[in-house]
Amino acid sequence: MSQLLEECECLEQSLLDLAAASWRFSRMFSKVASRLDVGESNRYINQVRYFQKRIEESLDSSGLKLVNVEGQPYDAGMAASALNLGDFGPDDALLVDQMVEPIIMGPNGLRKQGTVMLRKVEA
Repeated sequence: MSQLLEECECLEQSLLDLAAASWRFSRMFSKVASRLDVGESNRYINQVRYFQKRIEESLDSSGLKLVNVEGQPYDAGMAASALNLGDFGPDDALLVDQMVEPIIMGPNGLRKQGTVMLRKVEA
């Protein structure tokens, strides 16, 4: 029984790692595709959307979900660590500017913590 549990945990970790790598790759590919001429760009961006949809469907079948918090106010209790938190003061209002690694949630809560870059809210 213990071995079966270890195998399930190993398979889930592999799925989490693959999902995070796929997420990073699709974001990078979208940026590159957006630099092409409009006709060609649209074709590649649609392919990336299809790829992302398939990843999300695969995760969903395992009870997992990618969570993107870009543009949301940063909260220290957020399921993501901020790479540049030290660049700001304690009283600064902060927003999540960019997701570097996605947050992955499961049916029982957090499965993989995300990583973010922050920016200061301009008053």
